[in-house]
Amino acid sequence: MRRADRLFQIVQLIRGRRLTTAAFLAHRLEVSERTVYRDVADLMAQGVPIEGEAGVGYRMNAGFDLPPLMFTRQEAQALVASVRIAQPRLDAALAQQADGALSKILAVLPAGARAAAESLAVYAPPVGPDEATRARLETLRVAAEARHAVRLVYLDLKAQRSERTVRPLGCFYWGAVWTLAAWCESRAAFRSFRIDRIERLQVQETRFRDEPGKTLPDLLRQVESARAPGGRGDDA
Repeated sequence: MRRADRLFQIVQLIRGRRLTTAAFLAHRLEVSERTVYRDVADLMAQGVPIEGEAGVGYRMNAGFDLPPLMFTRQEAQALVASVRIAQPRLDAALAQQADGALSKILAVLPAGARAAAESLAVYAPPVGPDEATRARLETLRVAAEARHAVRLVYLDLKAQRSERTVRPLGCFYWGAVWTLAAWCESRAAFRSFRIDRIERLQVQETRFRDEPGKTLPDLLRQVESARAPGGRGDDA
């Protein structure tokens, strides 16, 4: 990769994430961290508004932008494949937005790239969650984004029914089912709920704030720790 291309990729990667470490950049670009440090320093010297430092991470100042870019034929095909696979599995509102976004992208592509993207021989069968589950998925997704607590009635795999108040943290798709990752106020612990087994739910007016030990990054670290050699799994 030419250095000019590498510098451009560094800008793209940093502006696309909240915080980007040199290790991440080095791995993605297949260079050493020392090379990343030097490249970032050169970009900053040229006036690119990158904040951060070696050993911590980098982020782009708000308001920085680059001229619009044209997708390559392969990138356009990747977008088409992603939308085709995702649409039947997303909630209805998000699926519609994905289709609209793809239409806008295809509309500005050169004729050849557009034809290649639309004729992509990758398809996904129209199978996914039933309408009730997709509706709950949308409600929970919006609640997680807005930080609204949710009161739900849940039927577990042992047919035990319980009523919980949870902080929705994220919705995860496992190839067959969607689950809700949440901090359960009733159990004072992280819990995972299959969305198709939620019988009723009600979004609360109260909002929650991120607290140490109760956030999605905390949950992900807990999962990684449990998977590590010698780690202990959570029976939640």
